[in-house]
Amino acid sequence: MNKKVKYSIRLKLTFILLCLTAGICFVYIMMNQFFMEDYYVSTKQKNLLKGYETISGIVKAQGAINEEMAGQIVTVCEKYGIISIVVDTSDDIEFLYGNGDILKKRLLDINFGINPSDYKVIESNADYVLAGCNLENNSSMNSGYLELSGFFNTNMIFLLRMPVESINESVKISMQFFARIGLGVSIVGIVIAYLVSREFTKPILKLSKISEEMSKLNFNIKYDGDSDDEIGILGNSMNELSDKLESTIIELKQANSELMSDIEKKEQIDEMRKEFIANVSHELKTPIALIQGYAEGLNECVNDDEESREFYCSVIMDEADKMNKMVKSLLSLNQLEFGNTKVEYEKFDVNMVIQGILSSLDYMIKQYEVTLEFDGGEPLYVYADEFKIEEVITNYLTNAIHYAADDKKVQITEKKMDKSVRISVFNAGSHIAESELDNVWVKFYKLDKARTRQYGGSGIGLSIVKAIMNAHGKECGVINRDNGVEFWFELDTELV
Repeated sequence: MNKKVKYSIRLKLTFILLCLTAGICFVYIMMNQFFMEDYYVSTKQKNLLKGYETISGIVKAQGAINEEMAGQIVTVCEKYGIISIVVDTSDDIEFLYGNGDILKKRLLDINFGINPSDYKVIESNADYVLAGCNLENNSSMNSGYLELSGFFNTNMIFLLRMPVESINESVKISMQFFARIGLGVSIVGIVIAYLVSREFTKPILKLSKISEEMSKLNFNIKYDGDSDDEIGILGNSMNELSDKLESTIIELKQANSELMSDIEKKEQIDEMRKEFIANVSHELKTPIALIQGYAEGLNECVNDDEESREFYCSVIMDEADKMNKMVKSLLSLNQLEFGNTKVEYEKFDVNMVIQGILSSLDYMIKQYEVTLEFDGGEPLYVYADEFKIEEVITNYLTNAIHYAADDKKVQITEKKMDKSVRISVFNAGSHIAESELDNVWVKFYKLDKARTRQYGGSGIGLSIVKAIMNAHGKECGVINRDNGVEFWFELDTELV
């Protein structure tokens, strides 16, 4: 944090502005020291020449100086700070502005070539001679002067003089004044620069904070400046970068989640495959062993009587039939689970379907001495795949008949709801443990852990029921009642 403060842009910007201000002050002092006097003298020379050109134009236009011309020349002299004298060839003064004795004496000295020792000609031509006196010695506080002498015409000579005061002391005072003012202005400027620089560094610090939060994967903080300068463009770019990074990370998380889900599914499929192979092997082991044993008995003619051979053949056929049914059930379940079987929706009377199933199971009902109750006299129309719903009801009824105990009671009930109906198959008998309720839908799961073959079941029937109802998008379940177990499923009575 100290390093950030030490090398902050705010301090750098303030230092740069301070150096710029100090540099400007230094340049001004040096310019004032070395060029002020020359500039002052040069300006005086230009003013003297301008005055000469104006006066020369007045005199040459008229040829002689009258009262009106004299007034015009006085105006020019006052404007440029010139003292002047014009003398004709008779040594008479035609015009005078200033001390006449000094000017006339100096004009005579010029004519006779008598000049002071510090007299220096600056410019000379056919019309005039521009010279200066005591211009390089202003530090002595003595005033110098510029003078311009020559002929307006053949009858008049002139002398124009302009005093050049010593400006060394003025320059010194000016530099002292400026140095003090410059120091004060620099101090105020530093304070103002420090405060103003805050307006520049504030958004930069904010952008730095945003980038720091972005590095922590926090994309909620945004740049809210509304300036159209480079900082504003940078802020908007960072907002766009933040949004793109956020969406990209979300997409990566989703992709990672999907990948983890795929991995879990693959692991589940591997486990299911292993379990499936183990279960199928176990289910097929017994019938294959029986078929093999009875087939060997027939081959070796263990019993020569007709009745024994028929018994052996019936066992082989019965076990082969069970294996065939199990394989068909597995194929049907596989198609349902992988979505290869299309649900053919149609409107049909489910009560008529139940009556048909009861007729086909009449032999089993009598064999197990079951009392079956079903009150479905009136038609009940539903929308579903009739063939698959018939398989569901058949599986429910077969299991109910097999597991019916106590008073051997099986009951089919129908409960109409808003736009659907719940069909339940109840059998009196022992409850299913609550921890086992969810497992009854698992392939090859049997409540009898020893996997007895008392009922010849394979543990696939309820798995097929679950797959059929999932294909229809409807619910099914199992409930323990007071004196038995109830399996149920729901169907639509109206198109939704």
